Amino acid sequence: MASFLDLDSANWSYYSIPVAFFLCMVPHAYAIGLAGKNYDIANPRKTEELCAKDEKMSKVTLKRISRARAAAANGFETIALYATAITAGNAAGLSAGRMNRLALTYVLSRAVYNYVYVVLQDNARLAGVRPLVWGVGIAVIMSLFIGAAGKL
Repeated sequence: MASFLDLDSANWSYYSIPVAFFLCMVPHAYAIGLAGKNYDIANPRKTEELCAKDEKMSKVTLKRISRARAAAANGFETIALYATAITAGNAAGLSAGRMNRLALTYVLSRAVYNYVYVVLQDNARLAGVRPLVWGVGIAVIMSLFIGAAGKL
């Protein structure tokens, strides 16, 4: 029986790299949107400082801007490792199904990570969820490298 999402017949894993890049940009764009007039395109690293000086901006919004910028930075810190792992897995000849499942898991983990970090952590008691979700993405990357090593 064919499933709705056939992950075994074609290798879609390389397409996940631009998707992962897009997911790095989402929290960045969200932070810019929240900052509004306080975002200075000529000096974007001053955004949080300018927002902190805005007396109309709530502390919740300030914290979300900070976390959104951190989520974007985290994504950019790991995307090269992910792209390299996808390339290694494909070069080693891992199956299309395995590559697609791992790529999908990574992309989903990054989407969930962004949500957990930026929105869910308005409640500080849920902070422990973030490293767990991050760990899923890192586990995918390591699985790709280990799988590639095992094939070579």
